Amino acid sequence: MLVDNEHTPSRERAAASSPGDVTEWRRRQRRMLLVRRKALSPTWRHHAEILTLSHIESVLDGLPQGPMGFYWPINGEVDLRYLAAMIRAQGRVTALPVVVAEREPLEYWRWESEGEVAPGVWDIPIPLRRCLIVPAATFVPLLGFDEDGHRLGYGAGYYDRTFAALQPRPLLIGVGLEVGRMRTIRPQAHDIPMDAIVTEAGVHQRSGKKEVRDD
Repeated sequence: MLVDNEHTPSRERAAASSPGDVTEWRRRQRRMLLVRRKALSPTWRHHAEILTLSHIESVLDGLPQGPMGFYWPINGEVDLRYLAAMIRAQGRVTALPVVVAEREPLEYWRWESEGEVAPGVWDIPIPLRRCLIVPAATFVPLLGFDEDGHRLGYGAGYYDRTFAALQPRPLLIGVGLEVGRMRTIRPQAHDIPMDAIVTEAGVHQRSGKKEVRDD
């Protein structure tokens, strides 16, 4: 299912729109996407999450061998906490993103267990201790996404600032549901595309230097 029913080709719409037009358009799309995602039945959501997790597990061996970034699920995002626990049991390091200052890049802090967290900004759980990690690969929650790998988040821009600043930049794996698929998010210069996107439909690889291998 594709969001955005306007008929003008996506590249022409993006070029013709002013920044203010794009901002308002994205605001409307976010509201629509959130309503659509929250309307999913618990049974359907559970089935979709199982499929999404299975697709992620199928490519784990092809990801960089280093610390792995995760996220704490909110607003109906795909829950990867089971996967994080499984990876830690294999001896790998996991980390969670932390808001440390308004409109500044996130920090990734080492995440040692699901229970060792405390409320952070917006009451989203964060690790108890600040132990900075630069992930080799990180999972990023998606509200919306397009065929070029661009993601639509909640609008604050934290992830884009973070990935612009992190060196080396980790492999970026967006995680979402097919109800978030769009023709375009109307990407701007600051929007950093994902290297791959995983949904219940499978792994969608973006062409480029970085690769997610299905071994």
